[in-house]
Amino acid sequence: MSLVAVLGLGGIVAVWAVQQRLVGNVESLGDPFDAIPTRPPAAAPAPGAEGVTNGAVPLNLLVVGSDSRISAGDPSQWKAGAQRTDAIMLIHLPADRRGAYAMSIPRDSWVDVPGRGKAKINAAFSYGGPSLLIQTVEQLTNVRIDHFAVTDFESFQAITDQLGGVQITLKKDLYSGSRLVLPAGEHLMSGDQALAYVRDRKSLARGDFDRVQRQQAWMRAIFARMRNEQTLQNPVKSVPFLDAVSKSIAADDGLTRDVMTDLVDRAKGLGSSDIAFFTVPIAGTGRSADGQSIVNLAQPAFDELMAAVAADDVATYLEANPDDVDLLPPVAS
Repeated sequence: MSLVAVLGLGGIVAVWAVQQRLVGNVESLGDPFDAIPTRPPAAAPAPGAEGVTNGAVPLNLLVVGSDSRISAGDPSQWKAGAQRTDAIMLIHLPADRRGAYAMSIPRDSWVDVPGRGKAKINAAFSYGGPSLLIQTVEQLTNVRIDHFAVTDFESFQAITDQLGGVQITLKKDLYSGSRLVLPAGEHLMSGDQALAYVRDRKSLARGDFDRVQRQQAWMRAIFARMRNEQTLQNPVKSVPFLDAVSKSIAADDGLTRDVMTDLVDRAKGLGSSDIAFFTVPIAGTGRSADGQSIVNLAQPAFDELMAAVAADDVATYLEANPDDVDLLPPVAS
């Protein structure tokens, strides 16, 4: 065998080994879809969609931020009421691979939870784990979820530090309690500083709505840093970065090596401006009959948005209805 062939084979083996390690890093949630009795139809590209090749289909990922990621991935440790989702995000990846849409659903959204009646949407995760939350979201949206992942913001802290920090602009001074973390202005934040940024609530005029935008801003900053540094294009940078990411999530067993490779390939082709971050249509806040503080969805607009997700045509919806969603501004609050 020639030296070139030996080196080529060695490179293939090395890539395979890295991919296997990354898959092994992801904590397994098993198959949370198996217990769901009725599901929406599988996603398909919009009829006549341009740029869709090789039978590509859209993907819908439900990603939640939990305060108990490890036990969330071990059904034997599940205790009703012990797990809470601090952030719920539906990510739509179009079949044409030209963009991405990250839609936050407020955790206090008042919805129907199968078998439980009306409740805050994050209660579904507490009541019944990933399966019940997926079923709740699918019933609410009529959008089929392809993959489910759980992470936490401490994990985002590690990812941020692996990148060497992220660029975030503060409209006002950032405090942690009475301690000044950073003054207003543009900063290359460490993971610890970014964590303080998303955990701050008291200084935010719109409370949880602004906090959701800060979560989105952190995600956007991570992606922008990754893109600007060409992290995924450089094996020296990509391997430790993807190692940190894969160690930070628990996901369904369907998130295989091939799916992960596809997701990385999609991310390589996107700029930060190709990802739209927004909160779904909201009618305002209120009180439930039992006195809970809740968020009311703007149902007609919400339903129209989700129909666009199911039809793989979110771009058209946003162009026609820019004021129906709470788009992440260039500088979050």
